[in-house]
Formats: sequence, C-alpha cells, structure tokens
Amino acid sequence: MSIRATIASLFEEVSRDQVKDLAPLRDDLPLLESGLDSLCLAVIVARLDDDLGLDPFGSDEEVIMPSTFGEFVTLYEHAAALA
Repeated sequence: MSIRATIASLFEEVSRDQVKDLAPLRDDLPLLESGLDSLCLAVIVARLDDDLGLDPFGSDEEVIMPSTFGEFVTLYEHAAALA
C-alpha cells in the first residue's frame, strides 16, 4: 500500500473510532476542516510511526507543520524518501 493510501486509510479508521464526520479527503483540504481534532491527528501520527516506522516530526530536519491533507501526505512521502 502506498503512503498516501495508508494515511487516507488511517484518517478514515480514526474518524470511525472517534465518531467524527470526516470530510472528503483531497489535497487542498485544510486539516482544521477535516472533521478530526488534534487528538485524532496525534493518534494518526503515532500509528504512522508504528506502521511505517516514520516520524517526520521527531527528525533533526526542520519541519514545516502541514496545514492541508496534501501537505501531510507530502511530509510523510519526503520522510520515506530520506529513510
């Protein structure tokens, strides 16, 4: 499964688990308008660390916080390319 598909799947799974209405995932979707709160996003980040072995937020490289779904995916794709 691609990184994008893994992330999309986790967004959907966490939204179901937390009983949140997830907006349709598209690259320009602002994370603040996704229907998920900060706890949901933290769960997704932790699961991605477990599933992919990637934590771009814990790297020595300066990280620009993603504001859209597309930027979130790109952050993980970039981290995978450096791993």
